[in-house]
Amino acid sequence: MSNRQRTTIYRGTVINLGLETAVLPNGELLTLEIVRHPGGAVILAFDNRDYICLLRQFRYAVGGWIWELPAGVIDSSDENPLETARRELREEAGLEADDWVALPPILPTPGFCNEELFLYVARTLRDIGAHPNNDEHIEVHWKPLAEVMAMAIDGHIRDAKTIVALFHTIHAND
Repeated sequence: MSNRQRTTIYRGTVINLGLETAVLPNGELLTLEIVRHPGGAVILAFDNRDYICLLRQFRYAVGGWIWELPAGVIDSSDENPLETARRELREEAGLEADDWVALPPILPTPGFCNEELFLYVARTLRDIGAHPNNDEHIEVHWKPLAEVMAMAIDGHIRDAKTIVALFHTIHAND
């Protein structure tokens, strides 16, 4: 990857879109549209009843409200994913957690984007009051795992990062 040629098309606050010349395993050259993304963190927070903190959040890009876990973008090159997770849990859900467990990270859209999401389970929570960003419209809900899993199965939860975090959590206990 160090010898890749890249022409930047757009550089925003979160993403960088460019045309990159790729050398495929068979030696063929190909120009691809690639989004470079700093990555993010996703938090599956359980309270002392084992209810999950689930957000109902307005997402303009998909045209309305969706259900998802607290999550956010890594802010800078010196913020590690766990720091991002702690910050996002505070901002979006108004929670701090004492116990953190990392789940396997995921690549949500590897066909055109290098974004890597770091998944965490958070427990031993304290409510400190939410402070979402001005562009975030969020409702915080607490639901039992069985209900959240049913929402994922019946299509009420369509957010991939949330579904994968749930999958890892239920299968970690097998």
